[in-house]
Amino acid sequence: MERPSDRLDENTRLYNPYQDLQIPVHNLYRLPTSPEFLFQEEAAAQRRSWGENLQYYTGCGYLGGAAGGAAKGLFDGLRAAEEGDTLKLRVNRVLNASGQTGRKFGNRLGIVGLLFAGMESAMIAARDKDDILNSVFAGLGTGALFKAASGPRSAAVAGAIGGLAAGAAVAAKQAAKRYVPI
Repeated sequence: MERPSDRLDENTRLYNPYQDLQIPVHNLYRLPTSPEFLFQEEAAAQRRSWGENLQYYTGCGYLGGAAGGAAKGLFDGLRAAEEGDTLKLRVNRVLNASGQTGRKFGNRLGIVGLLFAGMESAMIAARDKDDILNSVFAGLGTGALFKAASGPRSAAVAGAIGGLAAGAAVAAKQAAKRYVPI
């Protein structure tokens, strides 16, 4: 007996991921043929959603911070070695220092990424524009908010550094898109 979902219409195409492997499995998936975006302007924007941005910036921040912290911990652990330490004790020192510093840096940069993603999405929603100023203001706010507990002077300096870093990163991305062939 044929089910209504078994019938094909003109907006569906079948896909078998195992067709080139000569495996007697017949898994057919229905793929849509209609465009992903309704309007051409939506397709031209190519912007991640706020949730994707949140995951991307937080994950990249944590991963980059953990890697940088682990490298710093490696050097700190090697420098902390004392005369007469066994190899086992030196390896233990290096692993402890790498893990501790990597965790600390990863958590801090993950929080910075989380704050930046939230502020950038809020700026896009508030201004109803998607341009370089959103990233610059988000970097400024992220730096200021991250260092707000250290006092107003530290918050102002961190905000300026964050705004400059975000502006430089967006400008470098635009230059790479324009001048680096892919």
